[in-house]
Amino acid sequence: MRLSTKGRYAVTAMMDIALHNKVGPVTLADISQCQGISLSYLEQLFSKLRRHGLVEGVRGPGGGYRLAKKAGDISIADIIQSVDEKLDMTSCGGKGNCSKGDKCLTHYLWHDLSCKLYEFLSGIKLDQYVNRPEISELVKKQDAQYGRFLNRSHVAA
Repeated sequence: MRLSTKGRYAVTAMMDIALHNKVGPVTLADISQCQGISLSYLEQLFSKLRRHGLVEGVRGPGGGYRLAKKAGDISIADIIQSVDEKLDMTSCGGKGNCSKGDKCLTHYLWHDLSCKLYEFLSGIKLDQYVNRPEISELVKKQDAQYGRFLNRSHVAA
């Protein structure tokens, strides 16, 4: 069982925005540079994140993206599902036709795991990680390394 790159990158990018939300909009170029995610891949992800109401674009000088909701209102499950990532561990996609049209012997096991995984990730909100001291230290280090927000006060300072 593995979360795809799409889901991991979407969560990483949303964390980056949440960490800088008080500073101002974040450009995809900044996220790309600091997090090592391809700019074109981010553009695809942000199209979906925007469509699902998790981020909003800000045009003009100093523009970029910001959270469309409070960080405490956005769960990790929301982010993962908005980029079309499935939290379903069954081989049949939950349809119950995994073994010649019927449920396989382990269908209920994988279904129950899917429910627990969804419940777990739904319970984790962006602000829980944004407010962790070790995350604040990491973002300060990244921002200094890449010269981000030199003319603005930093949220993690």
